[in-house]
Amino acid sequence: FERHTQGLTDQQKADLKKKYARAEMLNKAEQVIYMRAFDISEHYRQNWQGTGFKAQLVAPNKAAALRYKAFLDELGAVTSEVIISPPDEREGFDEIDAEESTDAVVAFWQRMMKRYGSEDDYNKQIVNAFKFGDEPEILIVVDKLLTGFDAPRNTVLYLARRLKDHTLLQAIARVNRLYEDESGARVKDFGFVIDYVGVLGELDQALSTYSALEGFEAADLEVALTSIHEETKALPQRHAELWDLFKTVKNRQDEEAFEQLLADEKLRADFYERLSAYAKTLAIALSSERFITDTPEQKLRAYKNDLKRFVNLKAAVKLRYAESVDYRDFEPRIQKLLDTHISASEVVQLNTPVNIFDEAAFQKVVEEQGAGSEKTLGAKADMIAHATKRAINERLEQDPAFYEKFSKLIQQAIDDYRAKRLSDLEYLQRVTEIKDGVVSRKGDDLPPVLNGDADAAAVYGLLRPFVASHLSDAEQTQTTAAEAAKAVWDIFRRNRKVGYWDDLDAQRRTMNEIDDYLYDEVKGARGIALSTEEMDEI
Repeated sequence: FERHTQGLTDQQKADLKKKYARAEMLNKAEQVIYMRAFDISEHYRQNWQGTGFKAQLVAPNKAAALRYKAFLDELGAVTSEVIISPPDEREGFDEIDAEESTDAVVAFWQRMMKRYGSEDDYNKQIVNAFKFGDEPEILIVVDKLLTGFDAPRNTVLYLARRLKDHTLLQAIARVNRLYEDESGARVKDFGFVIDYVGVLGELDQALSTYSALEGFEAADLEVALTSIHEETKALPQRHAELWDLFKTVKNRQDEEAFEQLLADEKLRADFYERLSAYAKTLAIALSSERFITDTPEQKLRAYKNDLKRFVNLKAAVKLRYAESVDYRDFEPRIQKLLDTHISASEVVQLNTPVNIFDEAAFQKVVEEQGAGSEKTLGAKADMIAHATKRAINERLEQDPAFYEKFSKLIQQAIDDYRAKRLSDLEYLQRVTEIKDGVVSRKGDDLPPVLNGDADAAAVYGLLRPFVASHLSDAEQTQTTAAEAAKAVWDIFRRNRKVGYWDDLDAQRRTMNEIDDYLYDEVKGARGIALSTEEMDEI
């Protein structure tokens, strides 16, 4: 009970205690089912609920399956459904002479047939809801669906009945199925088996007698199942490996030093990998009763506090260095770990990179980085610098001539700061000036005829160097390049159509018209001696 109530308020503990005490009013057989249902309910709620992962509960017989369902419903923390065969079919360890149990199973079956119409629809609808819906979270079975059942989200197997030989192995195989989300990212590497009846001790015998496994090496078969205690043994090592990345930081309380160290992209990637491995192992450990009872409270607190610290550090550097948020940042098991063991107010939320072209929103985020926090000028400058760098890279192909200039300027500022050639204040001033130049296109020196026409302005940036190499007069260069830019963009606009980039004829027609214009108008009429090579490059 103490394990289940860790971190709960007094009111929540009192409510749970009432449910816990309910077992005293039951006979011994039902007490066992109730206490297991209580444990299953709390284990799933604390570790898996809301992650998208599901569980199966294997009951010893149909009557027991219905009692598990009734107790889980009474506890009210998780949703469940029962899948069994008709009352006249033997399943599990059914006691034929248990009249009361038989009556309950018959009554349940009649309700299901009335609701679903047929056994096939009963099975199909509940299984599909389990596979693809949010509910039920737990599917209660006896023999059905233990083998030949493909539901990759099925991650936890609660064994409340003895399974033998191939049935045991296939049940483990089903829960061990890999699972990828809609984006194709793997979010499940293995499943979990919670054994209430000591059946896993017979796994060695099952492995040796199962004919389908003939020819496999014993060592390969042993990894079919790993004790959770073996996995939790890796926690101190994962914890140490995470801290080892920051061994050069003299003051462990210096958050700015941690963030600056992670300016290196490869080191950040290594940090993310180690943090993910640590968090996953900690999640497994905290789902184990033995780990919680055997680990000193001070050590448990240190593990949780370090998780909180490094998750917040990850959020800070993602924002500081303008990194995209991807699926790995929201791994469901890690999110559940944070939700269960760390207060939401203590965890910094990950945000998408800041858009420098939304001045109001950008300034708000920058100010929030300073107000009420210990963020340095360098941290704010880094955020501006890397957000600007990201914006430049995203737009580089739109206007190479303009953005390449600022790309070099922003990288030079970052390099100078890392080499300590700039103070925090100088760095902030320089990157702010560069960011403002990118946003306002300051220094673009566009002719008035191109104002408001970003596409023609981009073409102008490409054409101007070619024109300038043949003309000495700056004003004439600007006028000629601007007129040519508008003409070239008009050609493209005339030929543009839906599916343009898939239409080779439209592309060739555009290129031929541009080539004719450069040859007839720019070279012929204007006297700009563009070479064939220059025209091809344009």
